[in-house]
Amino acid sequence: MYQPLITIVLTTYNRAHLIGKTLDSILAQTYKSWECIIIDDNSIDNTKAIVNGYAEKESRIEYILKEKQINKGLPASRNMGIRKAKGRYLVFFDDDDIVHPQLIELCVGSFKEKDLDFVHYKKQSFEGEFNAVFSLYNSLENLIILKGTHYEKVILGNLPLASCTVVWKTKIFQENFFNEELMYAEEWECYSRILIENKLVGAYLNIPLYFNRKHLQSNTGEFWSNDFLRKESYIKAHILLLNILVENNKLNRKLKMFFLQKAYSLKSKKIIAPLLVHSLKYRVLFFIYPIKLSLYKKNDLYKHNLINKYY
Repeated sequence: MYQPLITIVLTTYNRAHLIGKTLDSILAQTYKSWECIIIDDNSIDNTKAIVNGYAEKESRIEYILKEKQINKGLPASRNMGIRKAKGRYLVFFDDDDIVHPQLIELCVGSFKEKDLDFVHYKKQSFEGEFNAVFSLYNSLENLIILKGTHYEKVILGNLPLASCTVVWKTKIFQENFFNEELMYAEEWECYSRILIENKLVGAYLNIPLYFNRKHLQSNTGEFWSNDFLRKESYIKAHILLLNILVENNKLNRKLKMFFLQKAYSLKSKKIIAPLLVHSLKYRVLFFIYPIKLSLYKKNDLYKHNLINKYY
């Protein structure tokens, strides 16, 4: 039986101490028709030697050292991988995580079962050494066809398409690339943009197939440590998405309120500039929002005190 090729784009930087475990989990895949393109963003540790050791033994692994004149950062590395991909399907993995042995098998099986553009699956976080015992799955009984407006759910966080929790048809990325100016939330901006501009059919595998390592040296760890560049990138991703929604006439009331709230929580009026320019209503909301927020907080505190008093 013909097994369509799937391309794994694995970006790396200074992960000599972890990338071997990630590659071991890829080599353990039950589905064998894959290629793994590893883009190294000029690591200064022993990453090159570690990966080349794997590539010498396994022809499906290709190691590429990014040229220094190419933009530094995750989005540029992933874009390099996209341009080199030969597979019918495409997935992005990180260099410090662990992949369930059936991830590719189940996702490719989902594409065969239904006419899909992407398959999303659950991820599960861990810290320190990975010692979980994998559950094995015999069928696609956990496959759920996604309904509703995908882009709205992704933007609002109701459909958490993390960078490494989606397998896509590769052709979707032929004209869609990651924004190389973003150093955080680049996948949220990219995936939302794709879903805004294209009507795609997706499905969800309601099982954990990807295991992401939590540590302070990750992009997310740096963001929550208030890294300036990550915060600025997060703000810029919101600005870009709001503009795309306006251009495509897909900005509804719920999304307007989402961006308004983000503007206050991130203390950035720039986020909602398009709303303030085109709508008197949102100029008014922008100024009264802090008052409403303080009233809600007082109301919640009143409820809390009332419950404690009587219960």
